Amino acid sequence: MRYTPTLKLSTRLVAFVTVIVTSAMFILFLGGTLSFQKLGQEYLNHYLRGIVDVVDKELQEPNAMDSMQAWMPKMLQASNIVEMQLSSEAGIVYRFNDSSSKIATERLYQADFVLAHHQGYRIHFKAVPPYLSYDYSMSAMGAISLAVALIVFCLVQGIKWLKEQLLGSELLEERGRMILAGRVEQYAKGDLREWPYTASEAIDRLIEELQDARQERSRFDSFIRSQTFLDQLTGAANRVLFDSKLESGLLESGAYGGVIMIRIDELDAAREEVGPRVVDDLVVEVGECITNIIARYPDVILSRYYESVFAIFMPHQGSKEVVYVASQCLKFIERIIPPFPIDRNNWVHIGVSMYREGERRGRIIDETETALRSAQMQGGNAWSRFKKAIKADDERGSVRWRTLFDQLLLPEKISLFQQACYLITPANKLAIVHHELFARINDPDKGLLKASRFISAIETVGYEVAFDRAVLARVFALIRDERQSDHYSINLQVVPFANKFYWRWFRNELMQLPIALRTRLSFEFAEGRLAQHLDYMRPVMKMISGLGCKLVVGQAGRTIVATHYI
Repeated sequence: MRYTPTLKLSTRLVAFVTVIVTSAMFILFLGGTLSFQKLGQEYLNHYLRGIVDVVDKELQEPNAMDSMQAWMPKMLQASNIVEMQLSSEAGIVYRFNDSSSKIATERLYQADFVLAHHQGYRIHFKAVPPYLSYDYSMSAMGAISLAVALIVFCLVQGIKWLKEQLLGSELLEERGRMILAGRVEQYAKGDLREWPYTASEAIDRLIEELQDARQERSRFDSFIRSQTFLDQLTGAANRVLFDSKLESGLLESGAYGGVIMIRIDELDAAREEVGPRVVDDLVVEVGECITNIIARYPDVILSRYYESVFAIFMPHQGSKEVVYVASQCLKFIERIIPPFPIDRNNWVHIGVSMYREGERRGRIIDETETALRSAQMQGGNAWSRFKKAIKADDERGSVRWRTLFDQLLLPEKISLFQQACYLITPANKLAIVHHELFARINDPDKGLLKASRFISAIETVGYEVAFDRAVLARVFALIRDERQSDHYSINLQVVPFANKFYWRWFRNELMQLPIALRTRLSFEFAEGRLAQHLDYMRPVMKMISGLGCKLVVGQAGRTIVATHYI
């Protein structure tokens, strides 16, 4: 991936211009200061050389030393010369020292000169440097101060103008960052101030075409899957999907539930008598009636198994619930008035059969059809159940489940089991991905119960929030205390996140974990429920991934959903 600079374009340009202007000002003032210093030194050297020439000529007079004693101190003091020493090879000839000077010796300017007409004579000066005693003055430095203020003002205005010109580029760059971060939908349309305009318009058009392509692909995928697995008249599952679901349900660990078949008699005769449209309306009405009855049960599948037979697959439901659904179906379907020549008192029959883990699909279908024929032999609208041994734990009702959950849905009473999940590498070796955690509760009567045995009861009585909260509290306590660095995957339900209080609690608990622990957690959601409630799950998924956790979508393909959620 290409490197993306962290500073904005305007920030970089402003910094560059500011550094260039500041450097130019610094060089200008430094050069001016050095020039002034050099000019001052040259002037002082020229002045001192003039004094040396005067002394050299004065020494040619016979009474030079006497006359120098009279006028030399006044001239030297007026010239800001602190000390002058005239010496020869024999020793010091003349010496002047201004004791009134308060300037430190190390700050004085020192120079040595040789007399041109007197060989062996030297003069050593210690003078006050030029500009040493001058202070800042508005009259003297006003022009320079005004120039500096003008430069700073122009620099500020130039930077402001530059930022305004580059605002569109910054907006376009920020939009690109957000798109790369995955927030395509929020930034599908750009700001009108974005610049260059052609690049902004091109991005808008590409995103629009991409969204159209995704929707078209999703619609096409849904169409293909619906044509393959759904009945075109009622929209329910067809026989292929029903058999597949039943087959996979029988292979689940601890699976149990029931199958219901509902047959509508004399449809062929009615089609010949009143036409196919009336018969199709009857079939659709019966399908809608059944759908309303089973709507409150999770993971229940309605299928149009044959042309005149509906089949209901009810996983993880006890015999009481299955029998109740069968009786309700018979009760509400009897209220429908069938067209002539269907006998209203003998046109709908229902067969029921229960199943458990390990049974064959063909046997369950045969048992249900046997019960259906038994109902037909009773004469009149009726339902029949295939007689087979049923364990007592299937007979637990909602009240008993609720009482049990009130006692056991506590973090300290949740038992966690882990199972390693592996990935086959290109070298055909197993690489561990994470450990999937499974929750179980300890029933005082039946011992440890797998989640598959009570998860449907959890959803029926509305205890999803309590269950997931207890499991998460147990997992968070486990990962805090554990010294190993294993990665864990936790199965969560989608419905609890519709509760804002639960969502906030979940977010706060995650934020309290160190980032090193959060990266070891993966949260798994069922594809069907995730796609169904994608509106309020979208911010939840963004929050989970933003905090460093991983997202896993499980049970892919078990329900017919569009793939646009990916």
